[in-house]
Amino acid sequence: MRKLRVKELIFIAICADLGLFSKRMISPFTNIITDALHIPGGIGTSFSLMFLVLSVMLLKKKGVATLMSFIQCVIALSIGMVGSMGALSIIGYMVPGMVIDLLFVLTKKIQLTNMEKCALLNAIGALSAALTANCIVFHLKGIVLALYGSVALFSGLLCGILGDILLRRIQKVIQF
Repeated sequence: MRKLRVKELIFIAICADLGLFSKRMISPFTNIITDALHIPGGIGTSFSLMFLVLSVMLLKKKGVATLMSFIQCVIALSIGMVGSMGALSIIGYMVPGMVIDLLFVLTKKIQLTNMEKCALLNAIGALSAALTANCIVFHLKGIVLALYGSVALFSGLLCGILGDILLRRIQKVIQF
C-alpha cells in the first residue's frame, strides 16, 4: 500500500468507526428479518462492510479495507464488542476486509461501473463474513446455510448499491 496522507487516514478512521457502530444501531431492525427467517444474521454486517467498500472505492488504494478491518477489530476488542466470536473476532473482522481488498485488485482491469463494483465488493465481502462466522460459531448446514449465505449476498448487494449512492455524494465534497 502506498503511503496514506493524513486526510486519508482521518477518512479511514471515520469510516471504520461508522461501520462498527452503525452495525450496532441497525441490528435491532435487521434482527426482525433474520429472526423471522431463523438465521443468525448477515444484514447488519453488510451495512457495516459498506463503509469499507466506500473507502476502498474513494481512495483507490490496496489494503485500505484490511487496514479498516484491523482498526474495527482493535476498537471492538478494546470496548468489549466481540459478540459470539469472542477472541476469534479478529478473524471475523479481517477476512471480509482482505476479501474486499483482493476483489478490488482483481476487478481493476474489468470494465465495471462504480455501482457494479460497489455491489460486487460488498456482496462478496458480506458472504465471506457470513461463511467465516459460520465456520467459527454457527456451524450451519444445508438449506439453513444456503439461506444465511443468500441473505448475506442479497443484503450485501443492496448495501453496495447504497454505498455507491453515498460514494457519488461524497466525491462531490471530498477530493483525494
